[in-house]
Amino acid sequence: MAVKTLLSVSRLIDAVNERVGRCTTWLVLACVLISAANAVARYGFNFSSNAFLEIQWYLYSIVFLCAAGYTLKHNAHVRIDLVSGRLSKRAQAWIDVFGGLFMLLPACAIILWYGWGAFLESWRINEISGDAGGLLRWPVKLVVPLAFLLLILQGVSETIKRIAFLRGRAE
Repeated sequence: MAVKTLLSVSRLIDAVNERVGRCTTWLVLACVLISAANAVARYGFNFSSNAFLEIQWYLYSIVFLCAAGYTLKHNAHVRIDLVSGRLSKRAQAWIDVFGGLFMLLPACAIILWYGWGAFLESWRINEISGDAGGLLRWPVKLVVPLAFLLLILQGVSETIKRIAFLRGRAE
């Protein structure tokens, strides 16, 4: 496939993860509002529900998981810059290619595989939280494979960009 085509695919992946990442920021606000409403209901009206607590957990999980691709896109993930920061841009690109192909992508593929199986089983049995008033579990379990798919796609995008850089086709 031509480098130009691969870079177009990379831009498309970047756009998807950018949109998902920006949308997840609104879920943080939802978590805060639900948490505040739960506190008011609990202490002001002596009313409580495990569903309020679980939906906060679900939303936080979605934020954390679905923002991973966005974080990688913006190079805001955890790195060891103490060493790589002293290397040339080409050496850093080679490290990113190696890390992406041999660490990030395989680990994410394994998590996606097992996450998909966990989701399917949860969906098959229509899993519900064991807590009174708890929520269905399969929707939040679906987030795991979807989020790791987004992370895999962003890993592919970053690898394409680094290889293009190494070939002198991109900055």
